[in-house]
Amino acid sequence: METLNKKWQKQMRRRLNVIKWAIILFIVLIFARLIYIQSYDPNIGKRSIAVHKSLISKQSIPALPGRILARDGRPLASSVERFEIAFDMASHGFDRTERFTEQADSLSKLLSIYFGEKSASWYRDTMLRIHRRAVKRDSIGFEIVDKRSLLGKLFNSKRNIDTVTLYKVTRHHTHTHLFRNVDANEWEQIRHYPILNESMGLVYHQTPKLTRIYPHGNLAMRTIGRTDVKHPYGIEYAYRDSLAGKKGVVHLQYMAPNFKAKIENDTLKSIPAVNGADIYTTLDMELQDVADRALREVLREQNAEWGTTVVMEVATGDILAMVNLSRTKSGYYEGPNHAINTPMEPGSTMKLATTLLLLEKGGMSPSKEYNSGYGRKVKVGNYNEVADSHPIGTKKDPSIDLRTAFAESANVYFLKAVIDHFKGREMEYYEGLCSLQFHRHTSLEQFKPQLPFLPKPGSAKWYGSTLGLLSYGYGLEITPMQTLTLYNAVANNGVMVAPRLIRRIERNKDMATDFPVKVVNPKICSDATLTHLRSFLEHVALTGTAKEYFGEDKTPFRVGAKTGTANTAKGTTYADAYHLGSMVTYLPADAPRYTLITAVYKKKGTGSIFGAKLAGPVQKRVATYLYNREREWAERLVVSDVRQLPTDVKGGNIEHIGNIASHFGLVTSYTSPTGWGTATTGISSITIKSTTADRRLVPDVRGMGLSDALYLLESRGMKVTFSGSGKVVQQSIEAGKSFKQGDKIRIRLE
Repeated sequence: METLNKKWQKQMRRRLNVIKWAIILFIVLIFARLIYIQSYDPNIGKRSIAVHKSLISKQSIPALPGRILARDGRPLASSVERFEIAFDMASHGFDRTERFTEQADSLSKLLSIYFGEKSASWYRDTMLRIHRRAVKRDSIGFEIVDKRSLLGKLFNSKRNIDTVTLYKVTRHHTHTHLFRNVDANEWEQIRHYPILNESMGLVYHQTPKLTRIYPHGNLAMRTIGRTDVKHPYGIEYAYRDSLAGKKGVVHLQYMAPNFKAKIENDTLKSIPAVNGADIYTTLDMELQDVADRALREVLREQNAEWGTTVVMEVATGDILAMVNLSRTKSGYYEGPNHAINTPMEPGSTMKLATTLLLLEKGGMSPSKEYNSGYGRKVKVGNYNEVADSHPIGTKKDPSIDLRTAFAESANVYFLKAVIDHFKGREMEYYEGLCSLQFHRHTSLEQFKPQLPFLPKPGSAKWYGSTLGLLSYGYGLEITPMQTLTLYNAVANNGVMVAPRLIRRIERNKDMATDFPVKVVNPKICSDATLTHLRSFLEHVALTGTAKEYFGEDKTPFRVGAKTGTANTAKGTTYADAYHLGSMVTYLPADAPRYTLITAVYKKKGTGSIFGAKLAGPVQKRVATYLYNREREWAERLVVSDVRQLPTDVKGGNIEHIGNIASHFGLVTSYTSPTGWGTATTGISSITIKSTTADRRLVPDVRGMGLSDALYLLESRGMKVTFSGSGKVVQQSIEAGKSFKQGDKIRIRLE
């Protein structure tokens, strides 16, 4: 027995020695390989780079797009971060079918209540249907599993022998979006819902997305612009490079599964993101709102195709409001920018340029008289017969002077006058029109306006009748903005300034690009001519074609004005009787501060086709608003050494209201220091009442300004329409009521 044990021990030692030397040899080979790789391997550099690339990754840092701001600094367009939640319906976490069905049912009910966009059954059925498509199980055979005991195998028992089907599982990892992108506050609430709380593992991707929001809705949208549409436009598109900023770069090193750390050294340097620049515009959104509502009302009444209204500050050329409305099946919306991109025959508003050239270059006396024909058709030389829209002068003596012809918009008079003074001097007349910038755009080139058309004498487009047609606004095509620029120059004592929409571009408050006032023509005419022109324009308002809106006892202020009506061609024919009615006004007449134009395009039919009727109501409403606003400012300013406390504070962001109260030393009381609320002002105190933070209920926006009310309602998914200006006094859905996504709410401001 002892001999047998020694034999076994010897065999064991022999085997252990073999294993030992095998291990030693393996270790030696490993070290040899390492030494070779480090010192002799020609591919070590490539392998090192490959390893480096596999461990180091480069990630871009998004830049926050810049804002577009109104004249007073309020945002017209800004970006907020929202989260895109995309479910991976082929995730392994959903393989537990019973638990997945149960969790999906609970999540669906909660999402339906929170968003109000879809029913609970829609969410549930969508999740289950996509999951069935994303995960396919195909049978590929079976496997026998023997669970018998030793005794069972000895006696060849048939029990505890199972057949297990084998499946091939194919997964299609699709990204499924069940609901819209949510902001941080919304995500904080819904991330506790089933599945979203990772109760089945990480089965979704959460991706931050920058979303562009427009607090004023459709107001001035054509001017502000969009880039997320098929044909981008407006400031957003024209200044897209400045708004976009520059992305940054950071380097990450792989440390462990699902964990990377930022690294930075001499060769791997991070590049910080440069946020987009803020663009300060000249737009006054309260004035934009007034002009929009006034124009919209007239377009509906007249069943017009489109209309535009522009308000300009006389001294600077700043565009304070620019409305462009076009008709659709569902109503009027901010459509193509007709103000700068629709050249048309202007009609009688062109007579200001004609009058200027007759007095300045033609040497004609303002007292020069011509026979108007008293409304009858008159043939002048080789021209077709021309008639005025109404009898001018008297039947016994139809001769009229220049002031009367201008006030009554007499086509016959201007045709005769231009033929008399510029026949044979056509090039001089053409150059005069060029000095008034009818041949080109003076600014806003970044918006790619359509080029105007002004025929040049001797060219193929200059016909025998062109000189006469130009005298009363035919034979050329210019934009409403070009017409407005001329009238603004007359209001500005002869100084023609270019229209300005952008005041400055600012980045981080330390890098700014200013856009100064651009003088196009320092003096369009002599002071004597300018005096006549201003007198004629005031005469139009008092006794001429605009007297229905600005005549004696019509307004408490005086203006200069001119109306225009043009029978326009649609395509190449005038047969459809489309008309462009327009009016230009500046106010106040003695010291002009604002110039405004309204142009309305419509087909002859119901309503009027004349410029006074089409544009007059809009011009009067906007001019009256400007006058009352300026007068109210003057009346409110009281010079006193006594400290004046605010008598009224609008509601809105509670922190902002608190800052105002702190600035004036007012005692502030509130139910919550954050969120949104309405403010009640006492003698030396402000009481703030919070509105509901529940996003499923309608908030109370009464007492808030328009921008705050729009933001609060639209951020909860409601569609808002509004009327008036000031602060909200009425909302169509009572505060605290539940609503569905997309529900419409109407607010009224006073």
